[in-house]
Amino acid sequence: MVLSSLAWAPPASCRQHESHVPKPPAQLRRGGCSPRSWSYKSSPVAGGGVVLGRRRWRMEVVATAAAAAPTSALPFAGDDASELRAEFLRVLRSRRKTAEGDLVVMKGEPVAEPMYQGGHLPARSILSPSFPFAMESCPKEEMEDFQDKLKEENLILITEEGEQGRLPVLILSLKESEEKKRPAIVFLHSSYKTKEWVRPLLEAYASRGYIAVAIDARYHGQRASSVTTYIDALISAWKNGDTMPFLFDTVWDLIKLGDYLSQREDVDPARIGITGESLGGMHAWLAAAADTRYSVVVPIIGVQGFGWAVDNDRWQARANSIRSLSKDIGKSEIDKEVVQKVWDRIAPGLTSRFDSAHTIPAIAPRPLLIINGAEDPRCPLAGLSDVVSRATEAYERADLLENFKLIAEYEIGHQMTPDMVKAASDWFDQFLK
Repeated sequence: MVLSSLAWAPPASCRQHESHVPKPPAQLRRGGCSPRSWSYKSSPVAGGGVVLGRRRWRMEVVATAAAAAPTSALPFAGDDASELRAEFLRVLRSRRKTAEGDLVVMKGEPVAEPMYQGGHLPARSILSPSFPFAMESCPKEEMEDFQDKLKEENLILITEEGEQGRLPVLILSLKESEEKKRPAIVFLHSSYKTKEWVRPLLEAYASRGYIAVAIDARYHGQRASSVTTYIDALISAWKNGDTMPFLFDTVWDLIKLGDYLSQREDVDPARIGITGESLGGMHAWLAAAADTRYSVVVPIIGVQGFGWAVDNDRWQARANSIRSLSKDIGKSEIDKEVVQKVWDRIAPGLTSRFDSAHTIPAIAPRPLLIINGAEDPRCPLAGLSDVVSRATEAYERADLLENFKLIAEYEIGHQMTPDMVKAASDWFDQFLK
């Protein structure tokens, strides 16, 4: 199995000007992003994929069949994905404070002033927020009196005992629908933000007939008491080893959210999608690996190789949030050893058996679109070579190569763009409508 073919194209309005087509980034020309060959062309991708782009160039990786690698090289391929899920669930359960009980659903309240952390976002009213243009650009069905036709639900799910076991949920949908059971999509915010931050996406998808769902990740939004709650939780997890605030605890919540959504009378349990930005993209990929009820998956600027980053000294951009832990480990500055020890402590297995090279293939054969920036230092493309190769093998064995795609936007770093939002929207419409 070779890596998927890579193709390049200018925006449709510029297709006739071949001289406008840029060269691939240097790391691709050197082969650093792939152990095998990449193709370069200014036309739709062979096999049905199309390079998207209006204002910026994009590259797209589409699964293609070739000489298959031995299955033994893929430790969690095929039926073994269930073994990976079982092991992941054992880790998640290992730090739950109490035995699992029945899911409790409580009425919540709208949030007037969301809690943004990190010190770089001002408090904003939900009535007049300043949302990024990327989210505002999401395709939306135009209709008169839209807000009057919109149904808003604020809920609290009890996923376990304790304050962090209270999961705040925001759901937007149209009050009237021709479908008795509709597709649902879960939207997950990035670090330091809240479920209210993704409201433009919720409204856009709700206008098109989806049940649009957002949550506050652990130690975020309504689950935060100060602007340092998330960082404080990471430090506490390192010192005490009793919680997993980075990724895993929120994945537990998303499994419980899957329980709730599957039981709703207005949700088709076979059509539940999940997506997220940055931290939310990581949550989306890991939740989908753990829970097959998430049937269509679109992580945005989230998929990366944690183990690859440590091995290849590319951990710096992702490690800012754990920089303060270096002194506790006896180091004056954060380094590779600090990073490895912290990941092992607060997210055990993240650099090994639960890394993307194993958990991404476990999503197969469900439709999976990975969207990254080609120049993203937090999600280096070079670290996805093994991930794409293994995932392609898993989708090929299922005879559903068309269900897997990677898009990386040229000259874009760690940023969600309008083109990414549009690509995600098209993917969900293709597989959930």
